[in-house]
Amino acid sequence: MWLRIGCIAIGYLFGLFQTSYIYGRLHGIDIRNYGSGNAGTTNMLRTLGTKAGIITFLGDCLKCILAVLLVVLLFGESHSEMLPLLKMYTAAGTILGHNFPFYLKFKGGKGIAATAGLIIAFGPVTIVLGLITFVAVFLSTHYVSLGSLLLYAGFLVEVVVLGQLGYFHMASPLLYEMYAVAAFLTIMAYIKHASNIRRLLHGEERKTYLFKKNK
Repeated sequence: MWLRIGCIAIGYLFGLFQTSYIYGRLHGIDIRNYGSGNAGTTNMLRTLGTKAGIITFLGDCLKCILAVLLVVLLFGESHSEMLPLLKMYTAAGTILGHNFPFYLKFKGGKGIAATAGLIIAFGPVTIVLGLITFVAVFLSTHYVSLGSLLLYAGFLVEVVVLGQLGYFHMASPLLYEMYAVAAFLTIMAYIKHASNIRRLLHGEERKTYLFKKNK
């Protein structure tokens, strides 16, 4: 139990690095007071442009990867039989830190870029499938929220399928625990995107473009 809590704590500390907030402050704004008010990649892209959006995405993605790498270095040999589960807990902590940073009154982002770091940390299979899912949806619809939601749903399915196929090399109780954490993250992502889901259903969601001005 304490090992799991430790991994969540490590992840949370990394998640507190709010790329969009820091970048915005360096440019004289609090990104939470602009656009959607969300401290994440999409709002940065719409507010400060493509460069700001890319930097934000990379920073938020990298903090999750670094947190997971630290846990691998600390526990990879001593707890190799449950390492994928520890990665999942660490990523969950990072996403929680990103979404709910205590020093910003728990008002952060929605965790999608940090989740991209989680997907990368789990290896080539999840990277390829996640990339195909998000890029296909985004390029065909220009809805970041829809791509993000389907990315999460796809990741949950991938984790379960790969786990049942023996990809993670863990005992069944550990696998089921990992599925539960992945399901928790998916549910949290959908809750964080509740307003986006409503707008999508009513045809009111804003589209986002990488290489032309976003209105």
